[in-house]
Amino acid sequence: MIASPGDVLDFWFGDSGTTEEVVARQRKLWFGKSPENDAAVTERFAETLAAASRGELDHWADSPVGRLALLVVLDQFPHHVYRDDAKSFACDPLALKLALDTLRIHDDELVSPLARVFIYLPLEHAEALDVQDLSVALFEKLVREADESEKAVFEGFLDYARQHRDVVARFGRFPHRNALLGRKSSAEETEFLKQPGSRF
Repeated sequence: MIASPGDVLDFWFGDSGTTEEVVARQRKLWFGKSPENDAAVTERFAETLAAASRGELDHWADSPVGRLALLVVLDQFPHHVYRDDAKSFACDPLALKLALDTLRIHDDELVSPLARVFIYLPLEHAEALDVQDLSVALFEKLVREADESEKAVFEGFLDYARQHRDVVARFGRFPHRNALLGRKSSAEETEFLKQPGSRF
């Protein structure tokens, strides 16, 4: 069954609350590795992801909310549905194009600051330094514009954006993806992957 944009966003963001409350409640779903969460996403949204990957949900992008939901489906859900599989990166080009299109028409400005995080994350996932630099700039803007009570949350997102940018600046790619994508790691990358925090 194909979900609606509302189904996706209700699942992804959960009940309303302050930015801090939503992040605290949803962080494990968003950024953790949980078999239970992977199973929940797969059960509810695998068909929706498949349809989106075939371009069958492109009409969602006709509204800012639909565009946000489509970005969540293309950029976030593959990592749950295809955990530890090369397919988890297969939709990255689609998500990145959609995110860049969203920025071009300024639709990111029509959703909440927390929702904008998920418009910007496809840029953070790109193996291209110019895109990574744009990602960092966008997260810096979120911090500048955040209410004082929310700054720490957005500074956390910015820190991760900078970490991603620094890895791509150093290696031109994310070494932790090499094994899944069948790429040979250099000696420097192999040494890097032994360090804590080298895998996102």
